[in-house]
Amino acid sequence: MAIESRLSPLEEERMDDAQREVLSDILSGPRGNLDGPFLAWIHSPGLASHAQRLGAFCRYETRLELRLTELAILFTASWWQSQAEWQIHAPIAREAGIDDAVIEALRIGQEPTFVRDDERLVYRLGKTLYTTRRVDDTFYEQAVSAFGEPAVVELVGVYGYYALVAMTLNVFSVRRDTPSPLPFDEPPSS
Repeated sequence: MAIESRLSPLEEERMDDAQREVLSDILSGPRGNLDGPFLAWIHSPGLASHAQRLGAFCRYETRLELRLTELAILFTASWWQSQAEWQIHAPIAREAGIDDAVIEALRIGQEPTFVRDDERLVYRLGKTLYTTRRVDDTFYEQAVSAFGEPAVVELVGVYGYYALVAMTLNVFSVRRDTPSPLPFDEPPSS
């Protein structure tokens, strides 16, 4: 599926060696494409190199089930109203087992009704972190008890990484070229 952005296009023959190396790493990795924020990050190969490795870990290698990682990503996409992040991850979240009602509630900015306690905890951690920029001792202990300390560290990493992704996608107006309407209303131009 085609991706649109406000970035100047990079043709491979005009890339420098560092850009070509990062492009090769991205295309040969688990993603296999230059989708999402990589369109922007490839303009800065140093950032792209580090970010793509962190992203591969956050998406594919944490202790969390894919379902919970995708829930955190969708919450982040909704929080930042990141069109492309939502377009890319809503189908993945659905396939990973996130209920359609939860996905729709997130999209419209409402608190979902969760059937699963682990999903409620992931949502609460993201909402608390983004809203208050802290997590109190009681909730922290609850999250560690449910997931284990290493997984909570990784979940915070997922929230942080995908906030960077959302900001990148929003600043550079990256989105998929699809006949479907955008998931979020665009703010008026200033």
